[in-house]
Amino acid sequence: MAKHLAQQILDLLKQRNATTLLKYFAYYKRKHKTQSQYQFWQEGSHPQEIGETELFIQRLAYIHNNPVKRGYVDLPEHWLYSSARAYIRAVQC
Repeated sequence: MAKHLAQQILDLLKQRNATTLLKYFAYYKRKHKTQSQYQFWQEGSHPQEIGETELFIQRLAYIHNNPVKRGYVDLPEHWLYSSARAYIRAVQC
């Protein structure tokens, strides 16, 4: 599925003549990858379906706590771009 999605996005970029992005994807293509012209996904990125609620909550907490671990904010909901505030409001209702 990821390969198919990447190809669709690359086709759209070609249609819209997005040369800057296409050059970027071509520049970062690994030299050993001779079958493709572009590197769309980051190496080692393997999307996985999160089917269990417990696993979803664990991953969400990890994402929400990253700015706290880096010392950018004291609480996850203080990070401007975080969805933590929305989850806190949902739990309070």
